[in-house]
Amino acid sequence: MKKQNSIAKLVSNKLVSNKLVSSKLVSSKLVSSKLVSSKLVSTDGLQHAGYLAVAKTRAKVLKAFAYVIPIRRPMLFVGESSCDELCDMLINEGSTNVFIVTDAVLNKLGIPAKVTDYLDSKNIRYKVYDGITPDPTFKVVEEGLRISVDAKCDSIIAIGGGSVIDAAKMIAMSQGNNCKPQQLIGILKARKPSVPLYCVPTTAGTGSEATLGAVVSDDKTHQKALSIDPRMVPLAAAIDPVIMKGMPAHITADTGIDVLTHALEAWMSANASVETDYYAASAVKSVMQNLPVVYKDGGNLKAREAMGIAAHYGGIAFNKAGLGYVHAIAHQLGAYYSIPHGRANAIVLPYVLDVNRQASKKRLAELARKTGMVEDGQAGKSNAVIADHLIAQVRELIATLNIDPTVKGMKTTDFDSIAKAAAKEVSDTYAVPTYLSASEIKSILTKIQQASDEHADTDVKSDKVA
Repeated sequence: MKKQNSIAKLVSNKLVSNKLVSSKLVSSKLVSSKLVSSKLVSTDGLQHAGYLAVAKTRAKVLKAFAYVIPIRRPMLFVGESSCDELCDMLINEGSTNVFIVTDAVLNKLGIPAKVTDYLDSKNIRYKVYDGITPDPTFKVVEEGLRISVDAKCDSIIAIGGGSVIDAAKMIAMSQGNNCKPQQLIGILKARKPSVPLYCVPTTAGTGSEATLGAVVSDDKTHQKALSIDPRMVPLAAAIDPVIMKGMPAHITADTGIDVLTHALEAWMSANASVETDYYAASAVKSVMQNLPVVYKDGGNLKAREAMGIAAHYGGIAFNKAGLGYVHAIAHQLGAYYSIPHGRANAIVLPYVLDVNRQASKKRLAELARKTGMVEDGQAGKSNAVIADHLIAQVRELIATLNIDPTVKGMKTTDFDSIAKAAAKEVSDTYAVPTYLSASEIKSILTKIQQASDEHADTDVKSDKVA
């Protein structure tokens, strides 16, 4: 134990202290002025050799960061009584005045009542803030922070999807550090722990209740900013299938593919490990088995619970292994064309799997074998054949879920900016199996645009026939 403590102290003081991380390893100054300067991103596009060198170097830094810095796991309560158990933990930890973060729709539907009724029965005070919006902005977070501080709340419960949980993380960390949320953007910016944070996910998607990051959008530009700190991981989470059963089918589909994407990208990551492989493979297997079930029958509590656990496992996997081009491109599609995140992932995922096929065929075949996605008679086939079959099954699942494959309003004039932003996200944050040039990213965007146009033409012809 003493050795572990001394190592942790050495790491926090010397290897990844705020000064070292921000000024030498992953600071915006280093990235923007030296590593991704005009030598890397030029008016003619990315110079791939320089980009590749930078991205691989940063991937090694991120791997060291992920495996040296201790990242706690939240206590996980599962089942129909999980919310009660989470509240009991909160009370036993000494909380007497709870700040509940949610959104207006969930509050109107009465979803937080399962928590507030229990708190009432235990004579615990609470204050509800339902001002969280999709892709919450700094203004939304600041308002929640103000209310929580004014009410003198000593703990926070997030009840909602990824946007609610991310906002609650920023509120909790800002309150704990007595600072503005803008001051937390970056890596290891906090000096103190957050206010105790607990989560009740209402969707099986982001896995944010298990991760060390939070995303907030700029109020004017709507560009997303990321805060990363191990102390941001919630203390506990409740996976309650009863709360999730009211999720509409299309949201179930979108968020379910988000889980699958987290797991697949973590599995294919160059920073994957035995630990992350276990959680990623478990999540993939559960999604392939349970997502079609809950899409057709939202009231199937067993499958809902399994999807909730899969989302949590996906979060644990990418916490250390990272993500990839699916998320990098999907984030830009969301920012430019207001595509819901899960659906954007579903649109991009097949194309990135195709691009990664050659570099990842052995890994994808291994995943197929681990998760039972190898058909009878395929056991002796090549890795390439088995990998292709896995990719085909992913495409089939997306089609089964009737996810809209179109991106309306795509403009080729946006492609340069989208490609540069996606490439920068990858080089800054992820360790991918295949690094793409700007032209390769734009090729994916062109394919998405063509598929969108073809789908729109088909719809028009169908309308005329009808």
